[in-house]
Amino acid sequence: MSLFRCPLCAAPLERGAGAYRCPGGHSFDVAREGYVHLLPPNQKHSALPGDGRDMVLARRDFLSKGYYEPLLKTICFQFLTLPGEAPALLDAGCGEGYYTAGIFQALRSAGKRPRIAGTDISKFALRTAARRERAAEFAVASSYRLPLGDGGVDGVLNCFSPLALEEFRRVLKPGGTFLYVVPGPDHLWEMKEILYERPYPNEEKETPYEGFAYRAILPVEGALRLESRADIQNLFRMTPYFWKTPRAGAERLAALERLEVRTSFRVHVFEKLCALKGADL
Repeated sequence: MSLFRCPLCAAPLERGAGAYRCPGGHSFDVAREGYVHLLPPNQKHSALPGDGRDMVLARRDFLSKGYYEPLLKTICFQFLTLPGEAPALLDAGCGEGYYTAGIFQALRSAGKRPRIAGTDISKFALRTAARRERAAEFAVASSYRLPLGDGGVDGVLNCFSPLALEEFRRVLKPGGTFLYVVPGPDHLWEMKEILYERPYPNEEKETPYEGFAYRAILPVEGALRLESRADIQNLFRMTPYFWKTPRAGAERLAALERLEVRTSFRVHVFEKLCALKGADL
């Protein structure tokens, strides 16, 4: 049985030959690459929502070189500590699937039998994600209306994606783990100095969320030496700076053949509380 639920009637979905089907008769074709489209038309805000093809390819090429491997290892370690031999996990806003695939492979290497699903609103991202890890499930879906059942997953990853807290709380089991990954204060600082006249650090804060207990804030610090214009531009294209940088700043960066830049991440680790004021969360 799939981790996914029917987006029309919320019934369980079962994957068959080329399609997901629910007992109510709804059917959703599996794309050639292996993902399924579970975003109803009335939930789409544009014809092609989410990251476009160029951003997806930039992120795929950059991450595939292992530049963010320290962050991946930190995320994997947290999910490796989950109890049970067959944890169910969700990567919400999974993009091109770098972290989804890495988590799945780490759990398999540890002798576990994970079930993992990735969701994103970009079909371009999911084309790459589904090719990257065939054993995972991938669906075009909104994080604010996840096509998953209540309390069905042991862990949720949200890495640089919209924070849909109510949905994450709903799909997590009591005691489940929620990882929220955000940039640290000095993330890509040297790039920002080139792009902007007056760069400022990212805000760093600890925010409690209803229904969750803080377990840790894990810093992941590093430094990159980018030796080609292609790698520099791929990093630039996969950041929000690509859309809001003045032309002069973008031209200064485009002229560089090498760049040394710091990376800084914060992995906020939460546990879903079993109950709050007598209510099931």
